[in-house]
Amino acid sequence: MVHNVITDVTQRIIERSADPRRTYLQRMEQARSEGPARAHLSCSGQAHAYAGAGAADQQTMATTSVGNLGIVTAYNDMLSAHQPFERYPELIRRAARAAGGTAQVAGGVPAMCDGVTQGEAGMELSLFSRDVIALAAAVALSHNTFDAAVFLGVCDKIVPGLVIAAQSFGHLPAVFLPAGPMTSGLPNDEKAKVRQKFAAGEATREELMAAEMAAYHGPGTCTFYGTANTNQMLMEFMGLHLPGSSFVNPNTPLRDALTEEGARRALSISALGNNYTPVCQILDERAFVNGIVGLMATGGSTNLLIHLIAMARAGGIVLDWQDFSDISGVVPLVARVYPNGLADVNHFHAAGGLGYTIGTLLDEGLLHPDTLTVAGQGLHHYTQEPKLIDGALVWEDGAGHSLNEKILRPANDPFQPTGGLSRLSGNLGTGVMKVSAVAPEHQVVEAPVRVFHDQDEVKAAFKAGEFTGDVIVVVRFQGPKANGMPELHSLTPILSILQGRGQKVALVTDGRMSGASGKVPAAIHVCPEALDGGPIAKLRDGDLLRVDAVRGQLEILTPGVLDRPVATADLSAHQYGVGRDLFTTFRNAVGSADAGASIFGA
Repeated sequence: MVHNVITDVTQRIIERSADPRRTYLQRMEQARSEGPARAHLSCSGQAHAYAGAGAADQQTMATTSVGNLGIVTAYNDMLSAHQPFERYPELIRRAARAAGGTAQVAGGVPAMCDGVTQGEAGMELSLFSRDVIALAAAVALSHNTFDAAVFLGVCDKIVPGLVIAAQSFGHLPAVFLPAGPMTSGLPNDEKAKVRQKFAAGEATREELMAAEMAAYHGPGTCTFYGTANTNQMLMEFMGLHLPGSSFVNPNTPLRDALTEEGARRALSISALGNNYTPVCQILDERAFVNGIVGLMATGGSTNLLIHLIAMARAGGIVLDWQDFSDISGVVPLVARVYPNGLADVNHFHAAGGLGYTIGTLLDEGLLHPDTLTVAGQGLHHYTQEPKLIDGALVWEDGAGHSLNEKILRPANDPFQPTGGLSRLSGNLGTGVMKVSAVAPEHQVVEAPVRVFHDQDEVKAAFKAGEFTGDVIVVVRFQGPKANGMPELHSLTPILSILQGRGQKVALVTDGRMSGASGKVPAAIHVCPEALDGGPIAKLRDGDLLRVDAVRGQLEILTPGVLDRPVATADLSAHQYGVGRDLFTTFRNAVGSADAGASIFGA
């Protein structure tokens, strides 16, 4: 039986979403009934659509009614996580042909790396890139000549953007195909220690570079549990990956076999067969609740509190942060993966991975078991794991128990009884905090604030030795309307040093922090943002603030603050350079963080 809180939150979402969801499903049914346009194209149009496919596929598409699979790819060879996708189109074409169908690369989408742009001007395009990806994927599928699609993407904004697009074409079945994590290199905690030493002037740049190169050393996703790997977790909990496929390393026989099977599966669930399974039926309210449960149980990235809301709205489903908070209150933390622990995602996978995680949550009634997935009806499929036996891909029952309880624990004996994220609210506004990596003694901070309008100002103050006592660092005018809501992860080493000195320290911002934000308490995504005149724009140096993740409080304690006029900031330097001038329309149109920080329906 499903836990009553999970049931209640789901029902609340269903009721709240009734009108937009009904409209969305009606549109998807209309699109399904009209079918792919290629059969109705002129001879010239069909010739154009098939001309690049090669003689054999061209003839097949022109003369038969076999399934045609659209490939939307985020391939580039600058991102380690996306480099393995270079080989995927040929694997997918080969599998489609063997199944009697065809496959074409419908189009590509951009994919930027938040790790590369941390602390740089380009980070101000990062969040907006999600909506650009959705738009680009829509262009790729707009020829309306496909019976199903596969989406190739891994990292921070890429998967959410692709999901938004997949829901716009929700009448089509779709399978998301991951690339997998790179093999383990320098442990993430060792890398973090070198970063802190460098920030404190105790390590050279050469030592820092050597550590970074040893950590990020080959193709595949970064091995810490940040936004990219949280995305992969979600795609299994929500039923868009093949079971057990998220954390299989790139360029291995099992990885290739899963890619080929993903292509076959996408074709098999098209409207041409007997197992029609469109995205609009998979991504219902229960699937999104399962995704939130997975986020809480694994201590996933705070970025998904924005992305899940935007993803859901693309399918007519309205989520809010209270849903996340209520689910967090009953879902235990069952995984410790860096930065929540010392293990990386390869260790997590070896300990039982998502198959065990989903299984133990199902056993405790914390997931909807009856959701529709690309693997069939029911989430029990995702308790199995893929194997290659005599060259054949098969799924077998997972271990059924954790192989390392320092990494992965049963839901009835968890690391902590509640989830990894906390909603904060009070007279400063509403925000969120990732608490799974924050020690209990650091989850409540009451201290005077230092107010900054730029993360570089914080770094300069640190280098000048200005942080000598307990402090809550406020970095405002970092919201989506102000400058695109860049991540402020480059502040983590500095704040960690202050915390390590015994100071009480926290960050409060209307901006974002990475899923790897670590051990420093950070109240982020604060709404209303400063540019909208939120109370965060009224703070001054020395005001007393309370950040309490235990009680969920974000409170200004100094009297009279709310009576002050709002501060202003000169944001002109954030309006141009590195392409920022091209995103003026996005900054003007974007909605608030608690509504998904999206330009769609803002």
